[in-house]
Amino acid sequence: MSSHRTARATGAPRRYTLSLAIAFALAGNVAFAADAAPADEANAPKQLADITVTAEKRSENIQKVPLSVTAIDPEKLDVLKSGADDVRFLSARVPSLLIESSFGRTFPRFYIRGLGNTDFDLNASQPVSFVYDDVVLENPILKGFPVFDIDQVEVLRGPQGTLFGRNTPAGVVKLQSKRPTQEPDGYVDVSYGRYGTTNVETAFGAGINQDWAFRVSFLDQHRDDWVKNTAPGKSNELGGYNTQALRLQFEYKPSDTFDALLNIHGMNINGSAILFRANIIQKGTNDFVPGWKRDEISIDGNNFQNVTSSGASLHLTWGFENMELASITSFDRVQTLSHGDIDGGYGASYAPGGVMGPGFIPFASESADGLPFHRQITQELRLSSKGTSPLDWIVGAYYFNENLTIDSFDYETIFSHGALDGYAQQKQKDVSEALFGSVGYQVNDALKIKGGLRVSHDEKNWTATRYLSPIGGGTLGPLFLDPSTSRTTGDLSATYSLDKDTTLYARASTGYRAPSIQGRLLFGDTPSVGKTETITSGEFGIKSDLFDHRATINADVYAYEIKNQQLTAVGGGTNFAKLVNAKKTEGRGFELDARAYVTDNLMVTAGGSYNYTKIKDPNLYITTCAACTILDPEIVQGGVTLASIDGNPLPQAPKWIGNITARYAIPFKDGELFAYTDWAYRSKVSYFLYQSVEFTGKAWVEGGLRIGYAWHDNKREVAFYGRNILDKKAITGGIDFDNLTGYVNEPRIWGVQFRGEL
Repeated sequence: MSSHRTARATGAPRRYTLSLAIAFALAGNVAFAADAAPADEANAPKQLADITVTAEKRSENIQKVPLSVTAIDPEKLDVLKSGADDVRFLSARVPSLLIESSFGRTFPRFYIRGLGNTDFDLNASQPVSFVYDDVVLENPILKGFPVFDIDQVEVLRGPQGTLFGRNTPAGVVKLQSKRPTQEPDGYVDVSYGRYGTTNVETAFGAGINQDWAFRVSFLDQHRDDWVKNTAPGKSNELGGYNTQALRLQFEYKPSDTFDALLNIHGMNINGSAILFRANIIQKGTNDFVPGWKRDEISIDGNNFQNVTSSGASLHLTWGFENMELASITSFDRVQTLSHGDIDGGYGASYAPGGVMGPGFIPFASESADGLPFHRQITQELRLSSKGTSPLDWIVGAYYFNENLTIDSFDYETIFSHGALDGYAQQKQKDVSEALFGSVGYQVNDALKIKGGLRVSHDEKNWTATRYLSPIGGGTLGPLFLDPSTSRTTGDLSATYSLDKDTTLYARASTGYRAPSIQGRLLFGDTPSVGKTETITSGEFGIKSDLFDHRATINADVYAYEIKNQQLTAVGGGTNFAKLVNAKKTEGRGFELDARAYVTDNLMVTAGGSYNYTKIKDPNLYITTCAACTILDPEIVQGGVTLASIDGNPLPQAPKWIGNITARYAIPFKDGELFAYTDWAYRSKVSYFLYQSVEFTGKAWVEGGLRIGYAWHDNKREVAFYGRNILDKKAITGGIDFDNLTGYVNEPRIWGVQFRGEL
């Protein structure tokens, strides 16, 4: 594996030729046309369109769904990802949602209402489920599938233990691609910006005949290497990437009673892995060290990342007089190898002549993690009612089967120039089965009640062997673990319409996360198992349409209690990660979503949340970083200093999140001049379970801007865009070896964009 080289992101002008050719071939020769609105409609005050969501696996008006949910429309998505960002662009753009990663453009870690998982192992489970085109993508690498040609994003907050099942105690992030249509439909969206940042997105679809339709969607993202490596003897640059993704859909609809949708998709990512930077935090503070530069790094190890995935799903729907039967079958697989200089510097404290930098490097750490084999199969059958009866219901069955192999490598950087000195392998089989049902009843014109249950069974079969150890421990294993659990979860809700524009709702729900395994054996002999985690949650909310549908305000308050929460104690001076269970964790807060036409030319959206979390376990102690200024009570056991985390907030759990967008348009005869700005705020966070001065992320504000002109008659748009327009420099995570290593956010990107639609 040490022979792999960094995938370079150079030669940009030539490699764009194919991407641009594909984009314009799909969008070329398209006759742009738009029907003019009648005069009375054109002069009428603008009203907000209804938002339809599928949060409860049927199409419903978001204002009538009895849970806290936010939907993001295609225009806002287009603005947020204009700088060729990955799914992390959604972080803090939705109330209670944070997304971060220590792998870069892959392995996003999702947090809702403060609940997430900081574990970096490739079999880590997360309490936020990621559902793409009605398929749960369980592996954290699969969750990095690019966001393109999307009809809508929905973020469901709170346990979703009935309809979505395990690993949803925090909520669900749900993406739905645009489906094929009989009418010709397509677009091309091309942008070019700083550091050669290019985003080419295009799609086209049409009817093949009266029964068949297709849609093909393509994405190409690129950034040049832009971070100079200043380590002695190194002259390479890092930070670039190439991402390609393709989706091909065929829909067969011979009648109003049967529909079949085949979805074939794949992606390829290569370039730099995330860049760890040694000693970038000033001791005793959480400030950058003086003189730190974002576009420089000093590392002596290799850095690269390669990801390839492919998959297919088949969605079949049969319509009957009073019910509908749906079958969703999926197959996905992914392979990856991510190689990084984890110590973030060059040399180490024991290096010949004491050469080391920047700052103190306690030990060299260069490692790689890979998935040489992965396969996921899912099957869902769902029978649901339809029609106007006061009674509606859904019953179904679900099956999940995952098989994977994880390779972990360590390399000796100082004396052997990157020779392999550690290798361990994990294998895991994961099976989940469930039966579920939900029933709702419209008691009268104002009151509706709904309840659901899900019975689930999960089991894992895990084995691991260490063949070579960098710390002299020798071979180990094979070791075997086979945790399993059965759980019943559910929800009960009620909605009450005060009038046609105002709805109150209350919801109680439960969820669980199946046992997880942290089995990285390179630096320790004992794998750890997180026991089943359960959550009980309640929320109360109000959803209102105001001013003749010119504004909506949705708000809720919630509280939850988690028993046996699975937490990951990462690193410390022992350089070892393990799973622990907190006896109890409590959370509470509120969320707000609003959108309004302030004037016919000014559209504003705003969202915010307060999330309070507290770990309650007086007997839970973990290792800490020796270089940190620890704020927790400490004890010494067996010569090791441990910190109590009782009373601490959860890691990566900001108390406050806020966001706002504003779009102002100046109309002209043939189009409009517009300006669109978006801003997100996140309060301070702790990177780890323990509290320290240095590993506390500061609060930050990040903004974007797009200014352009849109032609109404042919649906073209040209714009200037900027992301992170204040060039905010923020540390987003750390590596708690015995120094102060961290990684940072994306740089300011500005550029130009063109979009044309059919």
